[in-house]
Amino acid sequence: MKTFKGRVIAPGTCEAEALVTHGGLNTLASFQKALQFGDKMTTCSDQNNPDLYGKQMLNKALCLPQTIGSTTGGMVIYCACAMERQPACMLFSNPIDSLAAAGTILASVWLDNVNMPVVDSLGDEFLNYVKEGMTIKVKEDGVIEVI
Repeated sequence: MKTFKGRVIAPGTCEAEALVTHGGLNTLASFQKALQFGDKMTTCSDQNNPDLYGKQMLNKALCLPQTIGSTTGGMVIYCACAMERQPACMLFSNPIDSLAAAGTILASVWLDNVNMPVVDSLGDEFLNYVKEGMTIKVKEDGVIEVI
């Protein structure tokens, strides 16, 4: 087990299986099937992200460097939470961008019964260490345990 400490963007705790991408997450492309076409498993539909394409994001610990793409990114994250199609948590190795931060914060404040902890600034060592399928535990104070 190894621990990492980051900055809490949206509070909460969870334990989930890691899903890792080393490229940026295009939120609109990745969540399109879940939000527009009713994919309840939130299968990543971004063909330009070989780490995630075709994989289930629902209830996974989504480990990523950053989000990329459209200015709709924050609203996509918020809508995924509103439709209960969000990852268990989002863990950023880099500082989160303002759009993704806005979506995650709005979801945590405006939506009842939504628990999607978001922690950023975990560092390159975090993203290099974590592998798909590992167990991730998110603590309230931004400590991440990777097992």
